[in-house]
Amino acid sequence: MLLIPAIDLKEGKCVRLRQGRMDDNTVFSDDPVAMAGKWVEAGARRIHLVDLDGAFAGKPKNAGVIKAIAEAFPDVPVQIGGGIRDEDTIQGYLDAGVQYVIIGTKAVSEPHFVADVAVEFPGHIIVGLDAKDGKVAIDGWSKLSRHDVIDMAQKFEDQGVEAIIYTDISRDGMMEGVNVEATAKLAGSIHIPVIASGGITNLDDIRALGAVADEGIMGAITGRAIYEGTLDFAEAEKLAESFA
Repeated sequence: MLLIPAIDLKEGKCVRLRQGRMDDNTVFSDDPVAMAGKWVEAGARRIHLVDLDGAFAGKPKNAGVIKAIAEAFPDVPVQIGGGIRDEDTIQGYLDAGVQYVIIGTKAVSEPHFVADVAVEFPGHIIVGLDAKDGKVAIDGWSKLSRHDVIDMAQKFEDQGVEAIIYTDISRDGMMEGVNVEATAKLAGSIHIPVIASGGITNLDDIRALGAVADEGIMGAITGRAIYEGTLDFAEAEKLAESFA
C-alpha cells in the first residue's frame, strides 16, 4: 500500500485547508519543491499535488511550481488535481512530467469528458470523488450533488480510468481518523484501485486501512497529520508498505 504525501498549493505556497475552505488554511512552507524533497527523502513513492487556486478558478494557477516538482524528482510519480477541465491542461501537465491527472468537478458535471480523456490519455487519468454521507460533492466541496459515489465510481471504471481517489470531506483536515468502512465499501464495489483520502491522523489509521487493503485500496493520501507531526511519514510509509 502506498502512503502518498499531499502538497496543497495556494499562491505558490504549501498549505492545508480544513474541509476545503479557502479561508481556513495554514501555510506550512514557502518552498513546495523543498517540501516535496523532504517527503521523497523520507521514502515517498508518489506525490499528490493539488492546485487549490486552480480548483476554484477552473484553470491551472500553480503550473510553474507543479512542473518544478515533477522535474526535480523524475523517478517519483506525481499526481495533480485542481482546475483540470480540458485536454490542453492534461497534455500540458503530462508534458511537464506529471504521471497522473485527477479529474474532479468536471467528472461529475460532464461525465463524457472522462470517457474522452481516458481514451486520449490511457493510463494517466484518475477521478477524484469527494463525498459526504455517500453523495458526491462538487465545486470545491461547496455543493453536494444527488449522485451516489459508488454508482459514479462504477461508471468511471467502465470508462477506463486508472483509479479513484475517495475523500470523505467530513473528515478531511479535521484529524478525526479515516472513514475505513466507507472506503472499503467503495473499493469492494469496483475493480480498479481506490486511493483513500481524508482524516488520516496516526499509525492506527494506516493499520485500519491496511487491514482492508485487499479490498482494492492501493494507497492513502496524508496531509495535515504529517505537517503537524501526529504521523511520522517515514515510519508510516514503512508500515503501509507491509500491506498488500
